Amino acid sequence: MFTNVVIPVREISAVGEARRASARLAEAAGMGETDRGRLAIVVTELATNLVRHARGGGELLLGATAVPGGVPGGAGPFVEVVVTDTGPGMPDVRRCFDDGFSTGGTPGTGLGAVRRLSESLDVYSAASGTTLWVRVGSTDSSGTRDDGCRVGGLSVPAPGETACGDAWRVAGGNDGLIALLVIDGLGHGPLAAGAAQAGCDSFAADPFAAPRAVVERMHRAMAGTRGAAVAVARLDPVAGTLAYAAVGNIAGTLLGAGGASRGLFSHNGTVGHQVRKVQEFEYPWAADSRLVLHSDGLQTRWALDRYPGLAARHPAVLAGVLYRDFRRGRDDATVVAVGPFGGGML
Repeated sequence: MFTNVVIPVREISAVGEARRASARLAEAAGMGETDRGRLAIVVTELATNLVRHARGGGELLLGATAVPGGVPGGAGPFVEVVVTDTGPGMPDVRRCFDDGFSTGGTPGTGLGAVRRLSESLDVYSAASGTTLWVRVGSTDSSGTRDDGCRVGGLSVPAPGETACGDAWRVAGGNDGLIALLVIDGLGHGPLAAGAAQAGCDSFAADPFAAPRAVVERMHRAMAGTRGAAVAVARLDPVAGTLAYAAVGNIAGTLLGAGGASRGLFSHNGTVGHQVRKVQEFEYPWAADSRLVLHSDGLQTRWALDRYPGLAARHPAVLAGVLYRDFRRGRDDATVVAVGPFGGGML
């Protein structure tokens, strides 16, 4: 997944900006003309809704990829759109997506069109705000795996930067394995982005190796760069195990039944510079487990029990809510979630 493009949407002129940004992103990813047209309508409707209904507007985040990583048999390319706001929320989420329903005197067909034109869609709405995620493009599996696990995330550059020193990658195997990387290059800007890219390239060479071996290989490959904080996870839902190795300030949280959470261990150090020890840990993974990884661009004082029902939403929606409410706002920020999702609510 490429770095997300963030469009603040507070007035009607931002709608055109969002549409143009989505067109550039879709073209760069190689999206066909039909899908680009669908994406333009989706982005226009979602951005317009932020202007009309959100308290003080909101943000629209765009991310694209040429191949859906971790989706065996998935097609591509596709673009994902996340919109977030801070209220007042949808009075009745299901009705808001029915044609003819409107709270603002419009024909009430906008969100219905978004649902029809997208491959996948999910939303979480409360008085504190709404986060909506859609995927548009030629996908045939909607980011799903045979075991029901999905992956969703956001990676946003620091204010004033176009290059992002954070990155995340996911790979999926036909045997059900999911390999995940979150990396935070030291500092921000182009040099941090270069360090993160070197780590991503090393990860891609053999993502399903033991996480400890992956981190050790990245340490050698990133020599001469700024270095980075790194977390590598290998999830085997069939065996019910999560193998994990981390160095530096990447926060990992394993969420279980009833909202129980467990912080995942990370050694001190900087991959590519100084790493005294890399240790791999194994944790149990149940059918209702969820994993959240994020860089230090997000605060760590979050808890899902503040958001009733959020754990059941698509991981991309979970990531969007945490980004909206806990980003520090002065550094690159990445948050990635993995977990089960039984299907959209709409």
